[in-house]
Amino acid sequence: MSRFLTALRAQAGEEEDAVDHADVSALNAAYAGNNHALTPMARIDRQSAFSGTKEVADSLRFDETRLAAYLAAKVEGFCGPLAVRQFKGGQSNPTYFLQTPQRSFVLRRKPPGKLLPSAHAVDREFRVMAALHGQDFPVPEPVVYCDDPDIAGTAFFVMGFVEGRIFWEPDLPASNPAERAAIYDAANATIARLHRYDPAAIGLADFGRGENYVARQVERWSKQYRASQTDDIDDMERLIEWLPRHIPPAGPVRLVHGDFRLDNTIIAADAPDVRAVLDWELSTLGDPLADFSYHLMKWHMPETDTGAGTGSLVGHDLAALGIPAMADYVDAYVARTGLDPRPHLPAYLAYNFFRIAAIYQGIVGRVRDGTATSEYAPAKALMVRPLAATAWSFAREAGQ
Repeated sequence: MSRFLTALRAQAGEEEDAVDHADVSALNAAYAGNNHALTPMARIDRQSAFSGTKEVADSLRFDETRLAAYLAAKVEGFCGPLAVRQFKGGQSNPTYFLQTPQRSFVLRRKPPGKLLPSAHAVDREFRVMAALHGQDFPVPEPVVYCDDPDIAGTAFFVMGFVEGRIFWEPDLPASNPAERAAIYDAANATIARLHRYDPAAIGLADFGRGENYVARQVERWSKQYRASQTDDIDDMERLIEWLPRHIPPAGPVRLVHGDFRLDNTIIAADAPDVRAVLDWELSTLGDPLADFSYHLMKWHMPETDTGAGTGSLVGHDLAALGIPAMADYVDAYVARTGLDPRPHLPAYLAYNFFRIAAIYQGIVGRVRDGTATSEYAPAKALMVRPLAATAWSFAREAGQ
């Protein structure tokens, strides 16, 4: 057994069973050359596994009475009793459903325990959502931000609850071709609208450095990867050396989401409209083409049955589903924004697959440190190598 899995199991505690049930084929792809005997599991139903709420995990509980008293003092019209449950989906910042007789809210907070530098920036999430809410961009209503750890254990913010649907599979299995096409077009229009904002015009001129975004991201995620590293991955080493020498020419500085995916949007219950974009933790000022090309990763995402991945369109008949080919989706974005990633798309994709591999390695590090917030977190270990391999394949396509 690799020293990675040894450390993972030794420190993951009650979550280690998720590693034991990892899919054997994914494990073989991720750890080629090693002999691991893990028990296979049935293909996960991501929609069922990640939708809705559950009882709050013991390690993520806080004093609900104290929170209710704080909200009664800070939020106009707030009145208990307060019921708290934890959302199943999400990895980084624990997210809770707050229900009162009058209104429902959502609380997002930093996880407890040892954290990577600059990660879990709930204060930045609250700020960017407040700015965009003022522009009628589809985000939940920001309600209150609190940095007092005595209230809920860590810094947190509360936002309004948005009714609608979250699709955890990018092929939208419960939908139909016409609706799929419309939802994809709505997502394209939403990210294009985001990238058309002048940050200064919406009060976010100082929300990030902006310039040299990809170069700084490569440096940042290389360091974050090193901080969380649990095993030696040759492709990650190659990428850490290759990427700084192949940074695409910078686009205009715009507000970037950093994690714009279909499962980070809420779609209206009765229409193919984006009602809210969620999870702004990684938002900053930067290169919109890097942000958009991250959004394209589902067309090339390595498949997994373990719940570790973000969903993939690989192997699907897109025309039959009503989902656009990636080239057509890119064309629609170019038409809406005038921004064109196509000349440097392989380099952008190499960067983004490297970046998400480093993010997943951060989750693996939290398993190691006992601060992971999802039962599927240990399975993220299986994805780091396939993601790195995909990144390196795009690097080779971009040229040496």
